Amino acid sequence: MKNANSIRTIANRYASQLQLCDPKNPIASSLSRTVHAHMISSGFKPRGHILNRLIDVYSKTSKLIYARQLFDEIPQPDIVSRTTLIAAHSASGNLKLARDIFSKTPLQMRDTVFYNAMITAYSHNNDGHAAVELFCDMRRDNFKPDNFTFTSVLSALALVVGEEKQCMQMHCAVVKSGTGLFTSVLNALISVYVKCASSPFVSSRSLIGAARRVFDDMPKRDELSWTTMITGYVKNDDLEAAREFLDGMNEKLGVAWNALISGYVHHDFYQEALEMFRKMLMLGIQLDEFTYTSVISACASAGLFQLGKQVHAYLLRTEAKPTLDFSLSVNNALLTLYWKCGKIDEARVIFNQMPVRDLVSWNAILSAYVSAGRIDEAKSFFGEMRERNLLTWTVMISGLAQNGFGEDGLKLFSQMRLEGFEPCDYAFAGAITSCATLGVLGNGRQLHAQLVKSGYESSLSAGNALITMYARCGVVEAASCVFYTMPNVDPVSWNAMIAALGQHGDGVQAIELYERMLKKGILPDRITFLTVLSACSHAGLVEEGRRYFDSMHGLYGITPGEDHYARFIDLLCRAGKFSEAKDVIESMPFKPGAPIWEALLAGCRIHGNMDSGIQAAEQLFQLIPQHDGTYVLLSNMYATLGRWDDVAKVRKLMRDRGVKKEPGCSWIEVENKVHVFLVDDTVHPEVQAVYEYLEQLVLEMRKLGYAPDTKFVLHDMESDQKEHALSTHSEKLAVAFGLMKLPHGVTIRVLKNLRICGDCHNAFKFMSKVAGREIVVRDGKRFHHFRNGECSCGDYW
Repeated sequence: MKNANSIRTIANRYASQLQLCDPKNPIASSLSRTVHAHMISSGFKPRGHILNRLIDVYSKTSKLIYARQLFDEIPQPDIVSRTTLIAAHSASGNLKLARDIFSKTPLQMRDTVFYNAMITAYSHNNDGHAAVELFCDMRRDNFKPDNFTFTSVLSALALVVGEEKQCMQMHCAVVKSGTGLFTSVLNALISVYVKCASSPFVSSRSLIGAARRVFDDMPKRDELSWTTMITGYVKNDDLEAAREFLDGMNEKLGVAWNALISGYVHHDFYQEALEMFRKMLMLGIQLDEFTYTSVISACASAGLFQLGKQVHAYLLRTEAKPTLDFSLSVNNALLTLYWKCGKIDEARVIFNQMPVRDLVSWNAILSAYVSAGRIDEAKSFFGEMRERNLLTWTVMISGLAQNGFGEDGLKLFSQMRLEGFEPCDYAFAGAITSCATLGVLGNGRQLHAQLVKSGYESSLSAGNALITMYARCGVVEAASCVFYTMPNVDPVSWNAMIAALGQHGDGVQAIELYERMLKKGILPDRITFLTVLSACSHAGLVEEGRRYFDSMHGLYGITPGEDHYARFIDLLCRAGKFSEAKDVIESMPFKPGAPIWEALLAGCRIHGNMDSGIQAAEQLFQLIPQHDGTYVLLSNMYATLGRWDDVAKVRKLMRDRGVKKEPGCSWIEVENKVHVFLVDDTVHPEVQAVYEYLEQLVLEMRKLGYAPDTKFVLHDMESDQKEHALSTHSEKLAVAFGLMKLPHGVTIRVLKNLRICGDCHNAFKFMSKVAGREIVVRDGKRFHHFRNGECSCGDYW
């Protein structure tokens, strides 16, 4: 008896010591291990509640391995230790081990608390179906659910609910169980109704109404009750009801106000969000990081930089010692505000001064550099990042593609995959855009196949990128096929397809597609009009172009910008309507800039309008003196008229100003390799064979009537020298190489950085007939499809 009393005394002492091991205390882990070690060294063998207490402390202090070892050493663990360990495995995210303990527990040992632990484990780990299924098993096994059971299973049901019947069945179960007086249960029930209302297969109005009735009948409400209802209205796009609901609150709960402000921002009602923020300040409602994050996001999205700066200043004055969580979320929002408003360097200063950063912070600055076109800095910053996620790679790949670094974009896409990241549809879109930039059709087709294999063929962003890629690689039929098979299209899709048709000379089809877009109720934007005006310009559709230009402001309230005026003037000048073009220039509401004069000069070059051409060139010499295109066009105009002295003066002016002409360059993809040719090329390893092949080809062309047009030689030289100079143009070499290397019947696709030469344009018509091939050439302005001696442009270019 004495021995039993002694053991009981020792056990009570250890139990008292373990009671001091509060899991919230940082020293709890070491203290519990000290007590445990003392038990072992003293020979004391703990049982029952002491073992359970040790398991509980170890579990809650992240020493799960010790807890499991103790549990495994118990011959017959009781229900308390089993429940404790299920909760611990749940907290660590290991549902398999939790379920293993649950399944091995005999039915006669289980109780409601035990079931609650496993249902909660499923709920917390987002496995809603398993939680609901276990709840049904629990009832079949005649265990009575309590308020904790219903709170957990309703939270789980909210993850997967999709039918009104499920909501009603669980609501009935709550009423029958008598747990309908518990606030936590009713909050969870409201959440189920609200989540189900977002399903496309139900009547959202009916379900939100049911949620409101539960709310109105609640004997007691808390912050979560109000917030869940407001969030429900917001998520179901009923912001007016959410506002009325908020205005009817007796308490001014900051959480509820934050929910509505966030809803306004999410639905782009920025002024309403900012007005709510002002009212919060006036009413003295406590602001937190969620308030500031939403308000700063509203300022960023609405471009209200000064107001955003004021909020920033207010933050600095009122939040002297913010918590790290507060600081992180608010500073991330500030980074986005500053970079979206073009203040990249200020955003970097905020980033450098942040006491704590996460991947969102790093991605924000990377996005800032990319959006500003500061690619070198973006590359450097990307290299500094120790951690990257899929968004990081996607931002960088897309940035490289959109800023003309297509080759770097494709390399980075491959590197991303090598490092174990599976691309999303946006990453594919960036890589496909890189192919469009480079004009590499083979790579683009491979990416299209991979896109389909990955299940992203219905992606809007990827589909739009494919339209542009195929169009810029000269396969407008494939672009059209992608467009017409996309399950969903947006204005970007329509704009891309209209632009594709226009670039390929299908102006009539382009405006037919535009008219079809209008009939579908899709309103054009400023980009739409740029594509339509370009299509009209390439096809010489003057009357149509004039009508569309006038409709911009007259029908759609879109004020034409300088880029729209430039396209319209280009249309008029290509058609030789210089008098009307000058009238348009004089009527513009702003002073004409370089794009206007470039359009006029290009038209003068086509029609040999020397006087207007000189006038336009003089304006350009003042506006963009280092741009080589002005000097080249003016020099070409003089050369066409044989005014060689004036040609020499223009070239001397270029030398004096240090302006260098961009060399003509053409490239073609053969067997997944891009071959580049320059004018008078001597570098390509097979160029001598190309010259010999071209010489034989020209002999065949001459039999059909081809004669080199030496007026396109822009140097004063002998006739035979002029003919030789024409034969060394880069586009001729690239086309000849394609005819040599590609199998018979395969289309020749060549890309050139500058406008195609007139003699080359004529030569390719004969080549297409002699070789029996389609030849597609993309120059700096448009596409030319040469088939059987004719060009798709109808010689209007």
